[in-house]
Amino acid sequence: MPDISISNITPDKISLPLFKEKNVEVTVLRLDKIHPVISGNKWFKLRYYLEEASERNKKTIITFGGAWSNHIVATAAACQIKGLSSIGIIRGEKMEKLSPTLTQAKQLGMQLVFINREDYKEKKIPSAFNKDEYYFVDEGGYGSKGAAGAATILDYCRKEYYSHICCAAGTGTMTAGLINNSLPFQEVTSVSVLKNNFELEKNINHLLKDREKPFRVIHDYHFGGYAKCKPELIEFMNEFYMETTIPSDFVYTGKLFYAVTNLIKNNFFPVRSRLLLIHSGGLQGNASLNTGTLIF
Repeated sequence: MPDISISNITPDKISLPLFKEKNVEVTVLRLDKIHPVISGNKWFKLRYYLEEASERNKKTIITFGGAWSNHIVATAAACQIKGLSSIGIIRGEKMEKLSPTLTQAKQLGMQLVFINREDYKEKKIPSAFNKDEYYFVDEGGYGSKGAAGAATILDYCRKEYYSHICCAAGTGTMTAGLINNSLPFQEVTSVSVLKNNFELEKNINHLLKDREKPFRVIHDYHFGGYAKCKPELIEFMNEFYMETTIPSDFVYTGKLFYAVTNLIKNNFFPVRSRLLLIHSGGLQGNASLNTGTLIF
């Protein structure tokens, strides 16, 4: 398993006819380049949790997620790199055939424990895991340490150049971190990838150091909900790749790039805006699509 390569991060400016027509500049911060498995924002959200686990001499990380969770597989890989054991508490009954995500997590040494959705929602886990020897990380890395790690994403670009910072959101951890490290004149726009996830604003606010900083959450581009997609999204992702050579995933970044393109088309961002889009990785999620669905 290769180590994390932060030096691989690049700010890739993309020039599409629509962006030129609307006089809006768009740059993608390529966090997807740092690692083949722990790509994108996952490492940043995990970094301070893993650091604290080491300081406390914890040997096993327990975390939570669904069958298609980027966070689950990233945690498994990060723990393997750090020489830690990992346990994933998975939402829902064990399926006959594991998803590609869970298969990969298992191959990386993660022990998978399945619990029903009601217990998962109430965070009821088997008593055997309620021991002090374990270090717990919440779903998606949500929490102050996750947000603190995500805040450091903006240290890998010339952040003062941009007027807007845009990202996809599940738990809102990265969004909160970006807001915390943004400058007073900047606005963070977060695209929710879950349907009717109206708790997102509250979850973001809970992690903010300064609640006066401006941000917006857009709820109109979930394409049916988490890990759901429609032909329109797949078509866009393929076209976007042909025009930019930047791959995306249908769970997070595809929806982000689609949303931002559509918002620019509808004059959502002022003329001469300079947008920084966070490529949060997660390309492993595309493994659930039929071969040939995507051209990359």
